[in-house]
Amino acid sequence: MITVFVPRDSAAVSVGADEVAAAIQREAGDAVRVVRNGSRGMLWLEPLVEVVTERGRIGYGPVSPAAVPGLIEAGMLAGADHELCHGVVDELPWMAEQQRLCFARVGVIDPLSTDDYEAHGGLRGLRTALERDPAAVVAEVTESGLRGRGGAGFPAGIKWKTVLDAQGPLKFVCCNADEGDSGTFADRMLMEGDPFCLIEGMTIAAHAVGASEGYIYIRSEYPDAVSTMRRAIDIAYAHGWLGENILGSDTSFDLFVRVGAGAYICGEETSMLESLEGKRGMVRSKPPIPAITGLFGKPTVVNNVLTLASVPAILADGGSAYAELGVDRSRGTQVFQLAGNIARGGVFETAFGITLGELVDGYGGGTRSGRPVRAVQVGGPLGSYVPAGQFGLPMDYEAFAEAEAMLGHGGIVVFDDTVDMAAMARFAMEFCAEESCGKCTPCRVGAVRGVEVIDKITGGDDRDGNLALLNDLCELMTDGSLCAMGGLTPNPVRSALNHFPDDFSSGAATQKEAT
Repeated sequence: MITVFVPRDSAAVSVGADEVAAAIQREAGDAVRVVRNGSRGMLWLEPLVEVVTERGRIGYGPVSPAAVPGLIEAGMLAGADHELCHGVVDELPWMAEQQRLCFARVGVIDPLSTDDYEAHGGLRGLRTALERDPAAVVAEVTESGLRGRGGAGFPAGIKWKTVLDAQGPLKFVCCNADEGDSGTFADRMLMEGDPFCLIEGMTIAAHAVGASEGYIYIRSEYPDAVSTMRRAIDIAYAHGWLGENILGSDTSFDLFVRVGAGAYICGEETSMLESLEGKRGMVRSKPPIPAITGLFGKPTVVNNVLTLASVPAILADGGSAYAELGVDRSRGTQVFQLAGNIARGGVFETAFGITLGELVDGYGGGTRSGRPVRAVQVGGPLGSYVPAGQFGLPMDYEAFAEAEAMLGHGGIVVFDDTVDMAAMARFAMEFCAEESCGKCTPCRVGAVRGVEVIDKITGGDDRDGNLALLNDLCELMTDGSLCAMGGLTPNPVRSALNHFPDDFSSGAATQKEAT
């Protein structure tokens, strides 16, 4: 029987993957076995249909339901050539030149098949971890140099050791899957395409720190990820991967999914903990830190999806092997996400150190509009705007910090030369005003004043005086805000002012529209 893979990833489904899968089954009947996998991450080719042949998995895309009869008649099920055929998927430059650790199985396996998961290296990390004492597991993660992939880049090993050393009979592991940054979708794709990887990573963390209970906090806008994770958790319990005496060990761990209500601020770890406790999502003052006083006042590991998904490979292959990838203090791989006005959008996982230009122009193919790239925003709506002149910037934490930018969650949003950067700066302040939890004055009030001041600048009202006022306001928000919501909002504003000052002059937007 011929095996055909059709993605069930939300991005692929949004452009007709379900209809394509049904059409293939209808046209080919019992001759094929249709497997619904995750996406390979080449989103411009979705729905991407893969046919298993002796040469490997041959990809066709983007495939529409109407194209299916013609493809089958042309020999798609035998891997025949066609205008939609791209050859062996693993040999495409986009795939062959990646270094996939987190995404090693995404798009390759049936996400809910335990047999597929183990056949492609799953559980190796957990089995290794369970054979070691907790301190040894923490030491391995520390040696790897793994840093939080949620944006802050804090060393995971240090956080885990703090929780391990904390006293108390009850500890938690919480996964922050409230992926709210613009241009980011890697967490969703991993949860939909390889949910057992996240479960394995969280179970390793639980063993390492002595936690008995865990929660995955998923944003409400990800219903398919919620469904997939819940089904995967049920399957994991049935196979002894969760619950009492996991895989015959002394480790017991219960895992639950909780769904957020759509607040961007709950991507901040303490707001997320407040939400998990059934309260309104508002930032907590620090100290105490969550590692000591976290969920319900207990020691808690809070990590992002990609951080926890990196852990199985670290335990399976060793922390030193992971640390060999990357540069300086940015070790391992990052899943970069290309979005916005981009010809080839998707996910590209590789070691830290690749340049921004290689990603945007090389793999992304420049803008979808065909116009020159003017700027990219890296790190979500609170990230700085990086002009095309800085595309030689290496993608690592230190290089970005030196350039007064941030890597964040690895999201890259591309803009062509028609973008109005004053409008983008205004949007940053407007976004902060909308999403602020309201707990601290610099964020709550500062963002509203920021919108007003930018409007005065672009309207030609005392431009110099209001530019000085805007800079003072940015400084106040940076130094006085309780969390990154208000503290980082000045980043896109300052970068727009520094790199594109002409856009803030009266009439600049009208001139740009004319071009």
